[in-house]
Amino acid sequence: MKFGIFLELQHPRPWTPGSEQQLFQNAIEQIELADELGIDYVWEVEHHFLEEYSHSSAPEIVLAAAARNTKRIRLGHGIVAMPPNYNHPARVAERIATLDLVSGGRVEFGTGETASRSELEGYGVPLEHKRAMWLEATEQAANMLALAPYPGYEGKYFSMPCRNVIPKAVQRPHPAMWMACSNREAVKLAGRLGLGVLCFSFLPPGEVGAWIDDYYDAIKTECVPIGHFVNANFAIAEPLCLGHDGDEAFERALPNRLFFSTGVAHFYVAGRHTPGRTNLWNIFEDARERLEAEHTRRRPSCIGTPEEASEAIRLLVKAGADQVMLGAQAGRSTHEEICDSLRLFAEEVMPEFKSEAEEERQARKQEELAPYIEAALERKEWMQPLADDEIPSFEPFERAIAQSGQAAVNQLEPDSFQALSKDLITRAGVVPEER
Repeated sequence: MKFGIFLELQHPRPWTPGSEQQLFQNAIEQIELADELGIDYVWEVEHHFLEEYSHSSAPEIVLAAAARNTKRIRLGHGIVAMPPNYNHPARVAERIATLDLVSGGRVEFGTGETASRSELEGYGVPLEHKRAMWLEATEQAANMLALAPYPGYEGKYFSMPCRNVIPKAVQRPHPAMWMACSNREAVKLAGRLGLGVLCFSFLPPGEVGAWIDDYYDAIKTECVPIGHFVNANFAIAEPLCLGHDGDEAFERALPNRLFFSTGVAHFYVAGRHTPGRTNLWNIFEDARERLEAEHTRRRPSCIGTPEEASEAIRLLVKAGADQVMLGAQAGRSTHEEICDSLRLFAEEVMPEFKSEAEEERQARKQEELAPYIEAALERKEWMQPLADDEIPSFEPFERAIAQSGQAAVNQLEPDSFQALSKDLITRAGVVPEER
C-alpha cells in the first residue's frame, strides 16, 4: 500500500493579516514532514474562487516550492483543471515537464474537469461541454509531452499549430496520468481511458471494493488509453485525525470535517454565494448543532486511534486499493494537530503495510494485468509523429514584414509597431509612414 496526503488549503474566516501566507507556509512544511516520514505522495488540488473551502488555485507553485527541500515524495497534481479555458494544454505540458525536471522525475499528472458553477462560469467553461473539453485537452497534453515536435491539432475546443513543446519531462513518454473521480461512472471511465483513479468520495472502507472491481474490469475489457501508457492504480481519500484516545480524536476532527462537508454542499449542491461577502464558517456555525447531532462516528476509519486506522486500511487493501490519500488539513485544524497525526500514522500504522508481502501483491497485480494492458495499447489510435519533410517552418514577424514591404508595416497597430525592433526595421530598409 502506498500512502499520500492531499491538500485543499482550506482557510475559514475570519481572515487576519498574514493568515493566508501562514496557511501556505504550513502546507509546504507538511509536505516536507511527509517526505521525512516516508509517505509516498502529496496531492494538491486546483480550485478557483471557492472562498474558505479551497485557496489552492496555483498548486504548481506550492509543489515546486516543496520540490526544493524534499527528496523522494511524489508530487501529485490532484488535479490540473484541464478544460482549455482554465489551462491551455501546451501550458499544462510545459508546467508538468518543468516540475518533473525541477523535482528529478517525481511528478504525478492528475487531471479533472471541475464541477462548481463558481469555477466553470468564472472561466467560461460551459457545463454541458466540460467533459468533452477535458477529454480533448488531456489527450493532447499527453501528446505534447511525448512527441517532438507536436504535430499540431485542429479541435473543437482548442487548436494549435505544429510546435515542439519544451521542456520535456524526465519521465518518458510522460508522467503517470490520473483522473479525479467522485462517482462510480467516473471510475469506470478512468478504467476505459487507462488513467489512475483519484477517488475523493470518502467511501467507507467496506464499500469501495465494488468501485475498484468496476475499474479493473474496465481496464481488462474496454481500455483505450488516453495517454501513452496505462496507469492501473486506484487511490482513495480517507480523512485523517489520530490520537491514542479515539473519542477525543473524533471530537477534535468533527467540526473540521463538517465544515469540509458544508463547503461541498455550499459550492456544489445548494448554497447561494456572494463573492467576497458570504461567510462560509458562519454558515457552518449556524448549522453546527444539527450537523453534529446527525453525525455518528464511523468505525473503522483513520479518525480515531492508530489501531482503528490500521483496521480501515486492511479493509482497503483487501478491496484492492493501491493508495490511501490522507486528508488531515480541513477547517480550522491546526498545523500542529496535522503534523502530530502524520507522525503517529507513520510510526504506528504505516509499517504494517510497507512489507515484502505488499510488494509481491503489487507484482502479481501487474503480471495479471500485463496482457490486458498490451491489448489496450494495441487498440489505441496513436497521433503519428511528423517526418522531417512534413514539419512546417515559419519566419519571425519582422522578417515577414520586411519582405512584404511598406503595406504590411502600415497595417500594424501603434502598440504592435512600437514593439518591433527599430534596428531590424532600419536594416530591412522599411521606413514607416507617420501615423
